[in-house]
Amino acid sequence: MILIEYADPRARAQTCESILRALPDWFGIESALLQYVREAAELPMFVAVDATAPVGFITLHQHGPAAWEIHAVGVLPDHHRLGLGRRLLEEGERWLRTHDAEFLTVKTLSASAEYEPYERTRAFYLAMGFLPLMELPTLWSPENPCLIMIKPLASSRS
Repeated sequence: MILIEYADPRARAQTCESILRALPDWFGIESALLQYVREAAELPMFVAVDATAPVGFITLHQHGPAAWEIHAVGVLPDHHRLGLGRRLLEEGERWLRTHDAEFLTVKTLSASAEYEPYERTRAFYLAMGFLPLMELPTLWSPENPCLIMIKPLASSRS
């Protein structure tokens, strides 16, 4: 398994779409999935590639000089629990530190929604050093309350 940065916008969009479509428990809202795909074409992306094809990715979005967000992350189901999400996040954080990032955030489904796939997602982010910052109960919709989590990063200028 190798990790590479994708520079081609078309490849970024195609990779994002193919992997997110394989994850309907997390990305089952078509309009949201298509928005992720459109936006991924313009964002930094790191991809885990096995011998034949991409099996996971992470895209990052800059909000300010030192503040970034995980735009999307996905790993194909048959590659879950193999450490790829961790490796993708670590590679993204390494890259962010070279770009003087100090904070990384992620939006995820709040625990108040009581949806098992996202219990695993929140547990992953907690294990990776993220802390719950705030819940925005209507950012997406009342049925999909948003939890923002944050992780401080030590930038290269620290």
